[in-house]
Amino acid sequence: MKTRYEQIVDVRHIASEKRDHIPSILSLVGQEQILPASTDKKRTLLLAIDIQNDFMESIGSLPVAGSRADVHRLTQWMYNNMASLTQVMCSLDCHSLLQIFHADWWVDKKGNQPKPFTVIRYRDLVDGTWTVSNADTLERSLAYLKNLETEGKKELCIWPYHCLEGSYGGQLESQFANMLYFHSALRQSKPLLVYKGQDPYTEMYGIIKAEYDNNKFVNHAVLEAIRAYDAIYIAGQASSHCVLASAMQILEYFAKDKAITSRITLLIDCMSPIAGFEESTRQAFESLHEKYGIQIKKSTDIIL
Repeated sequence: MKTRYEQIVDVRHIASEKRDHIPSILSLVGQEQILPASTDKKRTLLLAIDIQNDFMESIGSLPVAGSRADVHRLTQWMYNNMASLTQVMCSLDCHSLLQIFHADWWVDKKGNQPKPFTVIRYRDLVDGTWTVSNADTLERSLAYLKNLETEGKKELCIWPYHCLEGSYGGQLESQFANMLYFHSALRQSKPLLVYKGQDPYTEMYGIIKAEYDNNKFVNHAVLEAIRAYDAIYIAGQASSHCVLASAMQILEYFAKDKAITSRITLLIDCMSPIAGFEESTRQAFESLHEKYGIQIKKSTDIIL
């Protein structure tokens, strides 16, 4: 391409408070001669999980160590494969203050809210260690905690306030956004944005469904979109939570169709785990590789 990577992404400003500069980037598209994505014979999807400011080290409320370098590598990979990358789908965490995993939901016997990363279990609510701040939510909160245990889901963790609707923290990281919209304009391929985590009564780590919810919602639109691609690459934050949950949900849905599961590749150097989950995440990914035949590769190993 005539446009240099550095004209799109300013590495110095990855995970910084500098705004994106999409209008000036779009002005560069006219000098390129790459065909539209609609002409691709092999259709390739990048599934970018939660590449949002609140998960970026140095600026986020829930920063993931290594996220800055992950964005650098991912945007370089997108640039290198611009002519073959058909579509980008981005998941975006989107929350309100009053959600079951935020401190405002809970109080202890003295009326104090839980500190970030406090784990609240069913028995904690039964014995009064914690209770809900709004009595109207008690019955559903009890049921949720009980169902997490019954179904072997993650324990409820109180997360720092993050990705609040309309906030800076909920926005796409600026330099990733630059590359995303350069790709969109050049390949004439509209990014697919998938918002998740808006139900106040549940957690939604994965892009497909919540940890538990009464309505058993499944995002079939995303699953059917994934089905349409010949190759699917997954990157984003954090590998230990939202990336892992998204991959597992997709693979479980397509478990009987190895022709689809074998199309999936984790760009392992474009994601990082939350501290303390490094080994469990590595083991989980290896298990997915053995069970479903997915690939685990570095971005530098993939030329589309």
